[in-house]
Amino acid sequence: MFGLYITHPQVKIDAAVPVPKWGLSDVGAARARLAADKPWASQLKRIISSDETKAIETAAILAAPSGVSVEIVEDMHENDRSATGFLPPSEFEKAADWFFANPEKSFHGWERAIDAQRRIVANVERILATHDTSLPIAFVGHGGVGTLLKCHLEGRPIGRDRDQPGGGGNLYCFRLADRRLSCDWTPIEDWQGWM
Repeated sequence: MFGLYITHPQVKIDAAVPVPKWGLSDVGAARARLAADKPWASQLKRIISSDETKAIETAAILAAPSGVSVEIVEDMHENDRSATGFLPPSEFEKAADWFFANPEKSFHGWERAIDAQRRIVANVERILATHDTSLPIAFVGHGGVGTLLKCHLEGRPIGRDRDQPGGGGNLYCFRLADRRLSCDWTPIEDWQGWM
């Protein structure tokens, strides 16, 4: 059976609001609803979300077709970037490039990539250790840690070249039996389901 890692789609950016409290934009919510209309969404038997607003909102939309409740796991959050606060998009992209290129160093106080990877991998593995592998499961979270998890699942070094395209609202699928990827990043509204 399959597991998914799903990143939240577009958000309402507000420099006056802490990033973990940002919610989905109208575009992001519409994309999540399109994904929820796909047959794969109703197959989900368990949905795990980080405790950030945008992830919880995405998870709630995706949970509606199957009627499962969303489980919130605090330690599934995005890499901690609170040391720098809000960065304008162009500065953020440069910082993210640095973060992935220097996984053992901290960008101006950010959580290091290797530490964020250990955290996300440990949480996913802890959850899957007691999960019935015959039941589809989705983890809803963020692009940075999602990419770090993907690097781990692929057995590849941390690198931004494995990051999602388009900035959010993507998923990848992996087999629960052996944790091998069965599809690369795909827009959530385009994925056709487990094959």
